[in-house]
Amino acid sequence: MIKGSPTIDIIIPAYKPGRKFSRLLAMLEKQTYPVGKIIVMNTEERYWNKKSYETIPNLEVHHITKEEFDHGATRNQGILYSCADLFLCMTDDAVPADSRLVERLVEGFSRRGPEGEAPAMVYARQLPDKECGRIEQCTRRFNYPGESRVKTRADLPSLGIKTYFASNVCCAYDRKVYDKLGGFIQPAIFNEDMIFAGGVIKAGYCVVYQAEARVIHSHNYSGLQQFRRNFDLAVSQVDHPEVFAGVPSEGEGIRLVKRTATDLVRQGYPWLVFGLVLKSGWKYMGYFAGRHYAMLPGAIRMKCTMNRGYWEKAGDKR
Repeated sequence: MIKGSPTIDIIIPAYKPGRKFSRLLAMLEKQTYPVGKIIVMNTEERYWNKKSYETIPNLEVHHITKEEFDHGATRNQGILYSCADLFLCMTDDAVPADSRLVERLVEGFSRRGPEGEAPAMVYARQLPDKECGRIEQCTRRFNYPGESRVKTRADLPSLGIKTYFASNVCCAYDRKVYDKLGGFIQPAIFNEDMIFAGGVIKAGYCVVYQAEARVIHSHNYSGLQQFRRNFDLAVSQVDHPEVFAGVPSEGEGIRLVKRTATDLVRQGYPWLVFGLVLKSGWKYMGYFAGRHYAMLPGAIRMKCTMNRGYWEKAGDKR
């Protein structure tokens, strides 16, 4: 249980960090809640501009190769450099929306479930960037609404897979619970945050969605990128039946499409529904292929995935 004013470090995997990463660091310096170390796990030292960040006193950078990167293992490695009570996982393109992001996330650990379940993790609301497309804006509102929520095992019948939903784009963790549950799964093709959240729920803790903690983060993925992302998502679910078996996710996808289509029509953009249907088709095809990846030749898997390194390291084991 978190008491008093816990210490907190920040863990950020980075790859070719750019302007958003600079804005992220600038906003972290403005936080009302004191931040300890900012631990960056940077992929490929040649892409790191040391002079751009040398004035940040609490920045700690560790370089790895692209072959060494893994969604779970790289974060686990970064967390080993922290001794704080809490750690905050972020991505290098997630920019705090204001100076109270960390404060609000820490406040989330004071929440409890209906049976007194203590929080193991608290994740933030993601707001669309100004360049974000209309469809993605609707998706962000669906996945990250304006109301906070505490999720426990009791929510599985009503929320289904959404019970496990969380995102390491911006998510804080209780270090003691993280250690107790064994950290993030590794190797991880994707979805290490939801896999950990599933373990959290099954262990009797709760997952907190803290809508008051906000980051600016969105993507304008093409249809093919959506296919590959959902392929990896499905692979992660197939590979971890201990978390996802008996908790179908297709229904949540259908609900997202229906809600987005309704919002587009209400906002006066009915012609965008056609694009929504096309993108949803790409998503479903990727998800379907990922669910049946064991039937696909290795060369086809490599064309379907966003994470080629995962399959290259797995080799004959897959």
